[in-house]
Amino acid sequence: MSDNKVLVRFSGVQKTYDGEQLVVQQLDLDIRQGEFLSLLGPSGSGKTTTLMMLAGFESPTAGEIFLGGSPITGTPPHKRNFGMVFQNYALFPHLTVGQNVAYPLTVRKVSKGEQDSRVQRALDMVRLSGMSDRLPGQLSGGQQQRVALARALVFEPQLVLMDEPLGALDKQLREHMQIELKELHKQLGVTFVYVTHDQGEALTMSDRVAVFNDGVIQQLAPVEALYETPSNRFVAGFVGDSTVLKGKATTAGIELPDGRFLNGINVNQAPAGAQAEAYVRPERIVLHRQAPVSVAGTLPARVARVIYFGDHLRLLCEVGSGQAEATVKLPLTQLDGLAPPQPGEAVHLEFPAAFTRIYAA
Repeated sequence: MSDNKVLVRFSGVQKTYDGEQLVVQQLDLDIRQGEFLSLLGPSGSGKTTTLMMLAGFESPTAGEIFLGGSPITGTPPHKRNFGMVFQNYALFPHLTVGQNVAYPLTVRKVSKGEQDSRVQRALDMVRLSGMSDRLPGQLSGGQQQRVALARALVFEPQLVLMDEPLGALDKQLREHMQIELKELHKQLGVTFVYVTHDQGEALTMSDRVAVFNDGVIQQLAPVEALYETPSNRFVAGFVGDSTVLKGKATTAGIELPDGRFLNGINVNQAPAGAQAEAYVRPERIVLHRQAPVSVAGTLPARVARVIYFGDHLRLLCEVGSGQAEATVKLPLTQLDGLAPPQPGEAVHLEFPAAFTRIYAA
């Protein structure tokens, strides 16, 4: 990311389709020059509507969108000079790959010689050199998505908007494309705004992520902060896996229904005695096969299920009545030749206070 200069600013932006229900509520958001920002959230959370307002395909009901300090709310999409990549690629089936990529240049009246060199450069960028004369129907899904990306980049836009562009690809190809997109972003230094409902995708690719729910940004943060320090229950539950324990808030953590205590960070200052939930990431829970001597924050548990993930085991453990099963991530390297835990085995789970986050229920 080149610097922290603001390229796009949403100021007090609202959107309603029926005059009653706000799909986007009072949105204030700064998008920085050169960053990769993902808008993440469940269906209906307002993320795609936000992208469409930025693209100019939707108009805000209230508020203003600024580009480089100038208002663009009344500027039509084709004059905003943004690259767009959609999930369905939106390629012209009767045009060759080269003609598809050249299309934005043709519209902008760029000379034929200049078009050819720019198309070649864009196809090189997405590693499709030599494919210029093929039709989209002769390409795989991943290749078609690359053509769509080349078309979005060919006229050197200052902003590239992407709406779930990898959603139609299979898992392996999607993960491969995530790495390629991130690498391309680093090379070009163009600002990317990316809509997804896939938290893994958002964490893998982004500099920052805005988590949407009910038309409101719940948290806007760099990926590591988002994962390690979620600001509320929604973000903690939506981004990554967590073990959730129910109880009552105390000054230092949480009291479970059976009277046992766990220390933790009271994120939103839930008052002592209020209903609360503790969230802990599966990789932060420490598994003890024998009862540890005087280790704080440890609960006896029983292994219910063991799931093999290749590089690690997921243990689902019962930790007491009324509680959901605790999920523990156990790297195979930690077994050191020992037999893995078996269903029915009694174990002890340590919940380190530094990674136990308490939220008001």
